[in-house]
Amino acid sequence: MATSSAAVRIGNYSGFYGDRLAAMREMLTGGELDYLTGDYLAELTMLILARDRVKSPDRGYAKTFLIQLEECLGTALDRGVRIVANAGGLNPAGLAQAVRDLADRLGLSVRVAHVEGDDLLPRAEELGFGAATALAANAYLGAWGIVDCLNSGADVVVTGRVTDASVIVGPAAAHHGWGRTDHDRLAGAIAAGHVIECGAQATGGNYSFFTEIADLTHPGFPLAEIHSDGSSVITKHPGTGGAVTIDTVTAQLLYEITGARYANPDATLRVDTIELSDDGPDRVRISGVTGEAPPPTLKVSLNSIGGYRNEMTLVLTGLDIEAKASLVRRQLESALADKPAEMQWTLARTDHADADTEEAASALLRCVVRDPDPANVGRQFSSAAVELALASYPGFTSTAPPGDGQIYGVFHPAFVPATEVAHVAVHADGSRTDIAPASETLDLADAPPPALPEPLPDGATRRVPLGRIAGARSGDKGGSANVGLWVRRDDHWQWLAHTLTVDKLRELLPETADLEVTRHLLPRLRAVNFLIEGILGQGVAYQARFDPQAKGLGEWLRSRHVDIPEEFLS
Repeated sequence: MATSSAAVRIGNYSGFYGDRLAAMREMLTGGELDYLTGDYLAELTMLILARDRVKSPDRGYAKTFLIQLEECLGTALDRGVRIVANAGGLNPAGLAQAVRDLADRLGLSVRVAHVEGDDLLPRAEELGFGAATALAANAYLGAWGIVDCLNSGADVVVTGRVTDASVIVGPAAAHHGWGRTDHDRLAGAIAAGHVIECGAQATGGNYSFFTEIADLTHPGFPLAEIHSDGSSVITKHPGTGGAVTIDTVTAQLLYEITGARYANPDATLRVDTIELSDDGPDRVRISGVTGEAPPPTLKVSLNSIGGYRNEMTLVLTGLDIEAKASLVRRQLESALADKPAEMQWTLARTDHADADTEEAASALLRCVVRDPDPANVGRQFSSAAVELALASYPGFTSTAPPGDGQIYGVFHPAFVPATEVAHVAVHADGSRTDIAPASETLDLADAPPPALPEPLPDGATRRVPLGRIAGARSGDKGGSANVGLWVRRDDHWQWLAHTLTVDKLRELLPETADLEVTRHLLPRLRAVNFLIEGILGQGVAYQARFDPQAKGLGEWLRSRHVDIPEEFLS
């Protein structure tokens, strides 16, 4: 096993299936790298790939990876940059062979390995996952299959469902020769991986204070310089757009986490130990990270068909918006002979009084229906809505013609003992190595809550948007969502920790009033994180709300008005 004390430079070129196609080339040609990594697999992506696999067993992987490699594989080999990506999805062996075929067509000699074993669908009934409806059942593997492939000389490693951070942890562990119980070092790499795994979200994308960034037209993708002790520096190639700051890194650290413990199959990262410091322009150092043994179980992503859904959006213009909505709702519900199993109405009051355009004078009434029987949400529903056009509220119009219902998916998390999962590294020569589960584990539990800071003395306040002083990042976690907020000064943190309680969150976000909400304080990041259970129903594909991935939830919270100390607003 080769080891090195020098920092390893690991770049990212993809944060999801559909990210910037040119990013692989930009990262390879924009500066020095040792490894280039890509993350393609969100929970929704697994459902998309599962439906691809139903159409053809040869599918089930991210096809855009091959498009990127066709342009970039030769460059990567010339520059000695090794590529690790979870683009294999549900068919990593198929993608590995497709990469070999591509290399042959290009006249390139490349060693391609893959990692498999995450696919538990054939054992879904045995493991109690509901085999009748499951389209995909995939365990989140860790980094050690990747490490084994790299140590055996692979130029390209493709995987199935490994954790997002694992594609970064694997190269770092292989480069530095870390062992399975180097939990602090591994946790440091998990922190760095979590920051860069979503691409430009670390360089100013999806960032609350985006107006402070000089050039966000075409942000560069991030890279991590990971040292042998697990500390790292987050940066980007020189001359690229966007910015890497303590705030952009903080925002990404808060993305899709729960509390102070962030579990991974390789180690559990103590988010509450992370220290960030400025290391120069577009350079942020991550240090002080503590890790713990990983949990004895692996998370499993279960995707299945939930039924069929359809929707109609009606435009309500001008006066009497509420009365118009009430009328058409009564009419449509009474017109349906076979009521759908679920019928969900939402009224978005986008209308303005005395508006100077018709669009600004209009509100949107949305009706979403779901049912196991496609007939109940097909034309009998959408045509019934359109048939009201001349018999309902004044100004009746809709945003789309009638249409058939579409299949929708649901997501369920599950857990399985790591000993039940066959984690396998398959090398370029076809040899296979079984990757043992962690020998040292620790059951996951909430970390003890930190002490609250001293409260600020009473003083004058002004009612303004929370976002005047707080940034936010939010996202989906299955059917739940997290909202993390951070501030930039210690006195702001004193105020935030005492002000933004669970009760205050429920007041500011009324959609959470009847949901289970937990709060976690992260003093070193001056941050508070909320986990909101069930706000996304049965996952992203279920589309329980108009923002099904909760990406805008944090920005909604920042827009709410609260009483902020006057001295903070000067």
